Amino acid sequence: MTPVSYQICCVGHLTQDHIISPVSDQYMAGGTSYYFSHALSGFQLNYGLVTSVAESEMSYVNELRGLGIQVHVFPSKQTLYFENIYAGHPDDRSQRVLAQADPFRAEQLSDINAGIFHLGPLLANDIPLELLKVLAAKSKVSIDVQGYLRKVENQQVCPAEWEGSREALSLVHTLKADESELKVLTGCTTVREGIAQLAELGVKEIVITSASLGSVVYCDNRIDEICAFKPAQEVDATGCGDTYIAGYLFQREKGASPKFAAEFGAAMASLKMESVGSFTGSEQEVLNFIQTAERIEKAFDIG
Repeated sequence: MTPVSYQICCVGHLTQDHIISPVSDQYMAGGTSYYFSHALSGFQLNYGLVTSVAESEMSYVNELRGLGIQVHVFPSKQTLYFENIYAGHPDDRSQRVLAQADPFRAEQLSDINAGIFHLGPLLANDIPLELLKVLAAKSKVSIDVQGYLRKVENQQVCPAEWEGSREALSLVHTLKADESELKVLTGCTTVREGIAQLAELGVKEIVITSASLGSVVYCDNRIDEICAFKPAQEVDATGCGDTYIAGYLFQREKGASPKFAAEFGAAMASLKMESVGSFTGSEQEVLNFIQTAERIEKAFDIG
């Protein structure tokens, strides 16, 4: 493979999602890499995706390539397959994993370089520590911790301890988690204490989200609280976290401050919520939204 280099490169599995609700039954693509890639597809950015799917789901790869995204796809015996059953309320969900994809391997990324590698594991064994070490030796590594905190038992998604987390976190430049994931990861009861623990382990930038309650960003011993933006309508929250961190990393790569980058990511997430599917807007649309949208003036308690 000819060596390639990107400003931002995402590493994560595309998924086959089966969504069952009282009003619909549908199959669709999903996963951190899917929503993250869509979110950046309309921006001026040298972006690449490293993913892995079975041949039966190559249509998902072709969809992303159709948006102009450079996709490096490695074959897998199976595509990671999630079944989500909603009983009525969006929070009332049962989830099963009906197939698991092959983990990524360090040698697969030997000729791929980036200013920022964003890792989006969906299960604990997706991206092993060996690969994290290789990528951290090349450049900055960003991680969404969600997948490291869950495993599969008898097809059910269960909480998991992140084995080797202390060593892994010492290699991470930027970490994204929601408020509950932060508490699981650190054992701390407040956001401020959790951030302090992660910073002590070596994480340089930390983004913690809490849906409509807003978010916080940590960098250089400073914590900024970020208000959420009110969407015109709340239609589909799927992928909002991935959209947020995509916007944040995009602006940080451009040289924006952590506070502005977090506001930009929050605005992208709110825009994405206004319609079903992924965010595919432009940078200017997000900037206009920041200027005109109503801010939800309530921050969650960081302690």
